[in-house]
Amino acid sequence: MFHRKKMSILVSGALLVMGGAAQVTQATAAPTSFDNFTPLASSVPAGSLPESAPFQLSSPGFSQARIADRTTQLGLGEANSGSWDMITANETGPNAGRYLFSPFETSTAGVQRIDLMTGTTRTIVAPGTQGFVSGDASRWAPWGGYLTAEESWGTGSTKGRLFELTNPVTATGTSDAHFISRSIVPHVSHEGLAFDKDNSLYFIDELNGGSIYKYVSANPNATNGDDYFAAGQTFAMLVNGGSNANAVGAITWAPITNATGGALAGVSVLNADGSIDGRLTANAVHGTDYQRPEDMEIKTLANGDQMIFFTTTTTNEIYSFNLGSNQMSLSASGATIDEATGAAVGTTLTSPDNLAIDAAGNIYIVEDQPGGMADIWFARDTNNDGVAESLGRWASMSTIGAEPTGLYFDKFNPNVAYVNIQHPDSLADSTIMISAVPEPETYAMLLAGLGLLGAVARRRKMSAK
Repeated sequence: MFHRKKMSILVSGALLVMGGAAQVTQATAAPTSFDNFTPLASSVPAGSLPESAPFQLSSPGFSQARIADRTTQLGLGEANSGSWDMITANETGPNAGRYLFSPFETSTAGVQRIDLMTGTTRTIVAPGTQGFVSGDASRWAPWGGYLTAEESWGTGSTKGRLFELTNPVTATGTSDAHFISRSIVPHVSHEGLAFDKDNSLYFIDELNGGSIYKYVSANPNATNGDDYFAAGQTFAMLVNGGSNANAVGAITWAPITNATGGALAGVSVLNADGSIDGRLTANAVHGTDYQRPEDMEIKTLANGDQMIFFTTTTTNEIYSFNLGSNQMSLSASGATIDEATGAAVGTTLTSPDNLAIDAAGNIYIVEDQPGGMADIWFARDTNNDGVAESLGRWASMSTIGAEPTGLYFDKFNPNVAYVNIQHPDSLADSTIMISAVPEPETYAMLLAGLGLLGAVARRRKMSAK
């Protein structure tokens, strides 16, 4: 196990060096072996697999390894409140792709960072900092900050805040984290975050009757979060004119703040602290309601259009909306065909929560269910219209009391992904790395990358003398 883990870190590190500080774009799709699988016919039995390897995988070419766990962290003296949630990486800048970040979805939330080069995990935002609770969202910002937010909101609450960690790579965990509430964004129960190519920020309100939002910065090309969040306007989505629920069709955006982020007269509903209640304000402009919208993912099509996908856990649906055509579609539901059976997937698709996108632009759907029922589905959309022709069960998790969350495909290695095992009965949250056996030419690149990594290490050693 230790040998596999170390080897995996070396491979990831090699690709990290190969990728360098390259900017991540999804417009250029890369081949991946993750879409080469035979769909599982059913879920794995609960408790049938070890927590160190909790998934039944759909291809013999896939493998898994645990690269971090809470028990180890506590044993090392790391403050760690558990319930590890969404995952992202440092997608730009020096050493891009080296670190993974996850918040804790607890009443004393914090943020941890996994170093894929060294295998070490550090808590870099201490649990309970600034009263941070229910950390869920996890997104790398275009300027190099790390965004997370609170999945906790209700009328009169002081929560529902968006936070930025402005020094995610250099924070040491010794109270030096620059963790800042970005109060210009209206308060909601946050989960999914997504940036489009113009650097507008999309987010949701996780509620039965929650809305979809867009924040447009007055300085979209800002090089830091202070400037990006200094001024901007937030809008709520209306589909087919609004005052409706679970709608598909034409999209318009209704402003719920003024152009600098302040209250819009006669529209914005203020909290006691002067911040804006995004939920009540969306209701005031007749925003379209969805039933517990949760995660978001964005993909770029060949024509340059971008499409945002989001889940609705209560209604077991996935929606997509095209930012070019301003059209909302139902992407997947119980009526979508199950590739394993040829029949409608029905209730076997239950509580879709998280979304992920691989290097080829394929969308994956992660269920919020206990072990033995919690599956990850592959959505097959061959014509890229945002509507899945079929769903295939890609992986199934067995850990008792847990749910898989935060599936994240490495932006610098098309055959590596990461997923968290959250709130198991054992209390040993884990991060699992899933790898796919690459095609021969990709494997040759891996070996070349390992050689390059060795060369870089030798140069560093020589320069240190």
